[in-house]
Amino acid sequence: MKLLVVASDRREYQGILARAERPRRARVRADWARLVRMGEHELLLVANGAGAKRAAEAVDASLESFQPEAIVSAGFCGALSPELAVGDVVVGTAIAGAEGNYPGRPVDSRRAHHSGTICSIDHVAQSAEEKRRLGGGGAIAVEMEAAGVAGRAQALGLPFYCVRSVTDLAGETLANDFNSALRSDGHFDTMVILRRILHQPSLRLPELFRLRKRCAWASHTLGEFFADCRL
Repeated sequence: MKLLVVASDRREYQGILARAERPRRARVRADWARLVRMGEHELLLVANGAGAKRAAEAVDASLESFQPEAIVSAGFCGALSPELAVGDVVVGTAIAGAEGNYPGRPVDSRRAHHSGTICSIDHVAQSAEEKRRLGGGGAIAVEMEAAGVAGRAQALGLPFYCVRSVTDLAGETLANDFNSALRSDGHFDTMVILRRILHQPSLRLPELFRLRKRCAWASHTLGEFFADCRL
């Protein structure tokens, strides 16, 4: 099966790449793209920055040279449900976006995972208060790209899957303001974040180190899940 997998950043793919075979560069008009084999599947992994618009553009660019049988939105997410822990895998059975809701197909796996609605928004959900509000509608996790990918999959008549791994918890408020550091190219300006650390170094610097470790763990669990699951 040929699968197109779309994320925002190549670091989200580290766990998948560790378990994939024959990784090679792919010529796609996106920030980063690799072709790999995983079991019986051929995967085109594409990362094109944060946000639904850039994710949708990644799908369009990929179709110029790759004809997928299904499309997957993958990567990290924030927990809205207090039951979710760092590294837990979430399968989106529905995507709640600004322009509408989209169905997501279930994934068959022996590995433990959670299933439910994923809220897809245009910014990082930074506060515990916002997460409580978003979770009040029944969603269990939040991210920024799935609605764009789901919309393209629906227009193409292709099966859509959403598989995410948790990096921040429902009750946490982030000390670093990632939204103000998000550039128009869909990437976070590292220098902006580092300069602002000086205002609250005892809070913001440890959080960055903690988030880095969490992202590595989330990428690992995402890779394990992909290696074992059946779409």
